Amino acid sequence: MVLVHLGLFLITLYTTTVAGAEQVTAKSLWSGWWPSVAELKRGLAYSIPFLAILTVHEFGHYFTARYNRIRTSLPYYIPILNGLLDIGTFGAVIQIRDKIFSRREFFDVGIAGPLAGLVVAVGVLVYGLTHLPPLEYLFQVHPEYRFYGADYARHVYNAESFGVNPPLLYHGLAQLLADPARLPHLNELMHYPYLLAGVLGLFFTALNLLPIGQLDGGHILYGLLGFRRGNQLSAVLFLCFIFYAGLGLFSFNASRETWLYGVPVYLLYLFFVLRRVLPTPRRVWMLVAGVLLAQLAVTVAFPGIEGNPGWLLFGLLLGRVTSIYHPPATDERPLSPGRQVLGWLMLAVFVLCFSPSPFR
Repeated sequence: MVLVHLGLFLITLYTTTVAGAEQVTAKSLWSGWWPSVAELKRGLAYSIPFLAILTVHEFGHYFTARYNRIRTSLPYYIPILNGLLDIGTFGAVIQIRDKIFSRREFFDVGIAGPLAGLVVAVGVLVYGLTHLPPLEYLFQVHPEYRFYGADYARHVYNAESFGVNPPLLYHGLAQLLADPARLPHLNELMHYPYLLAGVLGLFFTALNLLPIGQLDGGHILYGLLGFRRGNQLSAVLFLCFIFYAGLGLFSFNASRETWLYGVPVYLLYLFFVLRRVLPTPRRVWMLVAGVLLAQLAVTVAFPGIEGNPGWLLFGLLLGRVTSIYHPPATDERPLSPGRQVLGWLMLAVFVLCFSPSPFR
């Protein structure tokens, strides 16, 4: 069985290295390009720190579970290579093979992964921000920028240019540590492997810290508030998440075809993902109608406002594949004061690491 985990890790190391080579060279597999050995070596500057963040995260869970005598698998890495927005992996997961008996154990296992991964992600960003190459590095990737010099950002982008939207923590570190003359525009962040690895590390940390259901953040929320209050807040936060994701998809000014075809599909989606929030279909349909009407009202009050439809897929995974509710533990005793402080601090870290629209 260890060979399966090792094999998935090696495949993921390869796919993330290829993805790193794509990003640092600004080339794409879709064009028929395949990285040379020299380009793969450059890709390691992305794959090694990124996998280090993911690996430390998962082994934070693993060793904490083993310390509490909870059987668990080694990490299963998930490789991906699609030639589009390549990051090389969808992350990694471990499988808990024993029942967890207390709020404290749920909390400890849940918080250990993002806490450990966050330390490494911040370390990667600190290194990347304090070792930025001169502007000539970017001109080698985009020779057409050279004509504009340091003023390139004012001339080469338009409203549809692709870029990364890092979270608050990245911006704070960049302000403190980076040389402004070398700090890249956010549209060029993917060409800087340590910065990209660190920002993605924060992104994966934030995803896991979402205080919903059985995500790491859901375990933390359950540990802090207990079964009843934790699940009530989890359902409210999930509803807010779905509300934001679909915000701006439809408006009263939408075309007739949109109302005939798009809106019914969206209503079915909402019913499907919100089905477990309330006990009866009738109440769920009332909730679905309320969500759509509230979204339409917001678009009237704030024309042009948009959420992020990309989160709708993640909402589907949360609502149907995992669960928005946390299971109860046999031992419901509250956490110690120290753990409570740490738990609230980590939920605050979620705010610093989360970007509502990580890519634009």
